[in-house]
Amino acid sequence: MRKLLILLIISWFCIIPTCAKTVDNTVDSMNIQSKKGYVGTLPDVTSKFQPSIPTEATPVFEAQDGFDDPDQLKPVPRDNPAFINIILKQDKHSQYLNDIARIIPIIEQLISGIEDEISAQIFVAKADVLYLNIDALRRKYEGKPESYYISYTKLMPLGTQVKSIATLRSEAEKYNKYLAYQSTGAIYAPDNVNQQLQYLREELENVLVILKQVN
Repeated sequence: MRKLLILLIISWFCIIPTCAKTVDNTVDSMNIQSKKGYVGTLPDVTSKFQPSIPTEATPVFEAQDGFDDPDQLKPVPRDNPAFINIILKQDKHSQYLNDIARIIPIIEQLISGIEDEISAQIFVAKADVLYLNIDALRRKYEGKPESYYISYTKLMPLGTQVKSIATLRSEAEKYNKYLAYQSTGAIYAPDNVNQQLQYLREELENVLVILKQVN
């Protein structure tokens, strides 16, 4: 029993140095890991970068007196083919304006023809030209935003009316002398034809006012 106690005491003193050495090694390892990285002095680079100083821009062009004076502005040259064919074709709205500009003089010529009481043949020819231009406008812009313009919605029924009056006058020229004394010939009577022409002239003038306001 006494020998066993002595052995335990000896073993105890042998274990303590070993544990102490292990703890020291662990602490040294942690110290080494905590000291990783660059520990020198970094260069000062702030002196190489200066904040930008905003500068005030000066206009390149000098202002001109009267530049925006309405009295000195020139009117839009709508009658100039170069303006119509080049300037106004830059966007879709200008294309529509270009097409309207071509229809305006055709309407004016037909109004003058009615007032001058031109012959049936000449009237029909002028009416057909107007109808074809209105129909081309319809096919070009039908279903597109331009079809909601007031000028467009006014032109469409006008084209139908022009075609009907042209047909009436053409048939009256052919059949009036044969149907003048029959009830079916009343529609071709000169008084009725002239009355229809006056109705058409009024409608042409109303639409013309609208077209000239397109911009």
